[in-house]
Amino acid sequence: MLKDNLKLARKAKGLSQEELAIKLNVVRQTISKWEQGLSVPDAEMLISISEVFDTPVSTFLGENLSESKEDDLKVISEKLEIINLQLSQRKKEKRKIIHWTLISLCIIIIIMFLSLILLNSPYFNWDYSKPENAVLGVAFHSFEWLFVRIGPIILMGLLIGVFLTRKKN
Repeated sequence: MLKDNLKLARKAKGLSQEELAIKLNVVRQTISKWEQGLSVPDAEMLISISEVFDTPVSTFLGENLSESKEDDLKVISEKLEIINLQLSQRKKEKRKIIHWTLISLCIIIIIMFLSLILLNSPYFNWDYSKPENAVLGVAFHSFEWLFVRIGPIILMGLLIGVFLTRKKN
């Protein structure tokens, strides 16, 4: 809503993010974050944006607001608070998905280690005079050799990721 309207208004005026940033006295990355929906401008900045584009603030928020001058700042603040809450909720959901994906990968690696231990490399007993057994045996042995050496490093990285993405109170 806000991000799309801001981008459309900027392009309609023929301004680059850098030019708009200069007019608003912010850095270009701030404009980029607004247009990507990663953050939102505060109420005062939203009024400055509307002045630069000569467009009512209600247009950027995607809704026609009443023309009461006293309530404009309050309504804008409420809208921005809702948008900030939505952004925060999305961030929490992404963190939760990443967290559980990392936990799942840890479990998969542990299961693979346990299966290698329990199976005790059965392909060592194969008759390698048959070409298909020789190729499969080499493939299995290569996988096991690589997994046993890289698996613990990957597991430690995943555990660090699980720790970093845990729910913070």
